[in-house]
Amino acid sequence: MSEFSKLKHVHIVGACGTLMGSFAAFLKRSGIRVTGSDQNVYPPMSDVLAQAGVELFSGYQPENLTRTGSKPDLVVIGNVISASNVEARAAIDGGYQYTSLPEAMERFLLQKTRNLVVSGTHGKTTTSSLLAHVLKFCGEDPSYFIGGVSLDLVNSFHLRGELTENSAFVLEGDEYDTAFWDKVPKFNHYRPVDVILTSVEYDHADIYPDFASVMKAFEGLIERIQPKGKLIACTETESVKTLVKKAKVPVISYARASSFGADYWIQNFARCMNGNFRFDVFKRTSQTGAPGDATGMKTESLEIQLPGEYNALNALAVWIQCRELGIPLTKIAAGLKAFRGVKRRQEIRGEVGGVTVIDDFAHHPTAVRETVGALKKKYPDRRLIIAFEPRSATSRRKVFQKDYAEAFDAADEIFISQPFDQSKLASDDLFSSDQLVADICSRKKSAHFMKDVESGVVQLKNLVKTGDVVAILSNGGFGGIIEKLLTVLSPKT
Repeated sequence: MSEFSKLKHVHIVGACGTLMGSFAAFLKRSGIRVTGSDQNVYPPMSDVLAQAGVELFSGYQPENLTRTGSKPDLVVIGNVISASNVEARAAIDGGYQYTSLPEAMERFLLQKTRNLVVSGTHGKTTTSSLLAHVLKFCGEDPSYFIGGVSLDLVNSFHLRGELTENSAFVLEGDEYDTAFWDKVPKFNHYRPVDVILTSVEYDHADIYPDFASVMKAFEGLIERIQPKGKLIACTETESVKTLVKKAKVPVISYARASSFGADYWIQNFARCMNGNFRFDVFKRTSQTGAPGDATGMKTESLEIQLPGEYNALNALAVWIQCRELGIPLTKIAAGLKAFRGVKRRQEIRGEVGGVTVIDDFAHHPTAVRETVGALKKKYPDRRLIIAFEPRSATSRRKVFQKDYAEAFDAADEIFISQPFDQSKLASDDLFSSDQLVADICSRKKSAHFMKDVESGVVQLKNLVKTGDVVAILSNGGFGGIIEKLLTVLSPKT
């Protein structure tokens, strides 16, 4: 922290990324002048930056580096920035001191702390937010760095006053690459002591050519776990089972049923009268004769506000981690129950005329399936309408073309928008929304193509009625569709 405290002005290229934005706000709170730029500016991170007082410029230009009249002491360049970016190029060629965010974290902050890295294809943001929240709830004062905006944590980046060997530092461990000059996963820089591994599937088709390369990246994370640490892994898939065999530290496994043979599993998951969800935690006592099956005993009953068994798994992982840190179980349970969630993860953005509008980040077919299913269980007596934008680097490609069809089965009406900018993709690698609509319809579901946001808002307005739940799924701004939909649904005064 002492080296950071010497900085007077930091400029961030790609400031609206969730992690970058959190870091920018942290620097500003630390008394450092922060400027930044980005091509895509949208909530919630744009709101976070504005509230923090970060001076933000739209679009990338060399002039942004000195637009405010002072030359930055350090330029932090985001992982979404290419080597040809004119602003990044101006910083590098102009002799500015520059770094990536993970490199800065490793160098300045993570040398001594007990780094708790939450990783996996799905659930990283929710699980890391939940872990930081529970630790804070229990009076542990953890440092944390999370790529999302929690409803319970004041900031997404928090640093405790003194960093010691035993002080917890919760990190969302992203497998996406670090920077154009450092093509390794971000989590390679996080010096993990304990790792929570939620899942491993193929994703990020723009940087990982195949699933083998994804597996290799996570192997690197497991190899980096320090000898005093632990691996807490959801062993429901063969990919994770293969990875845990590489571990040189103790492994604690968890799953959603005893049939996976894990050390801990959830049982009796059900919705409560108060709208929360309860489940029992079982601990393995022995293996049965059936392959992978186990017998166990009930050790705990937990209650959470988040719907879906996948969120119960996230909570179980946090329960295990906190238990291993020696926190009393009653405090852990209370902390889990108090957690309200993360923005853009099943976040209710408004209710107009009896229509509830929800924002969710889901974009991978597995995440879409789990999210849609969880929403249907949360609102079992209401019609569920989904609007999905294929926006991520993977969903714009055809790699999961067929997998998306069944992901929407729990919905009553489905709208699929035109994919986000595909201009730089090969013609034989393009995802087709028309094909997805046809595939969904072939499953006897009602699906519609959304040509653009404006016409889509009209389509939704003409369809929805009192009592409906509309969930907007995208990992980007989706053209401001939520705000526009809430506007047209609002009664005219």
